[in-house]
Amino acid sequence: MRNYIALIHKDTDSNYGVSFPDFPGMVTAGTDLDDARRMAEEALALHVEGMVEDGDAIPEPSALEAVMAHPDSRDAVAILVSLRMESKKAVRVNITLPEDVLKEIDAFAEAQGLTRSGFLARAAKREMQHITA
Repeated sequence: MRNYIALIHKDTDSNYGVSFPDFPGMVTAGTDLDDARRMAEEALALHVEGMVEDGDAIPEPSALEAVMAHPDSRDAVAILVSLRMESKKAVRVNITLPEDVLKEIDAFAEAQGLTRSGFLARAAKREMQHITA
């Protein structure tokens, strides 16, 4: 298990934003601190899952001192987010989607710092949790 530092930012009239210094461009948000932590755990797991699927190297966690020394971190609260490195075998699947829907998925996933696969896995897990809840 690895622990990564997430930074929680809160601007007036906004949700709690969460960023990961070890994963530039990866962000998420929550309506309150508990939601932000849950979203951070989910986002990290899905992002790393997508990196593994794409064959990308997973960075080593940075030291807290190094993260907090960066000027962008000064107004943030640091939390540790655990990543359980489960050995899930990625399986390639072939699906058919309308072209316009696929373009929307790709644009949204890229804006969230996710791969297409990572976004689709995240959306499917959320939908399944919503239905079973």
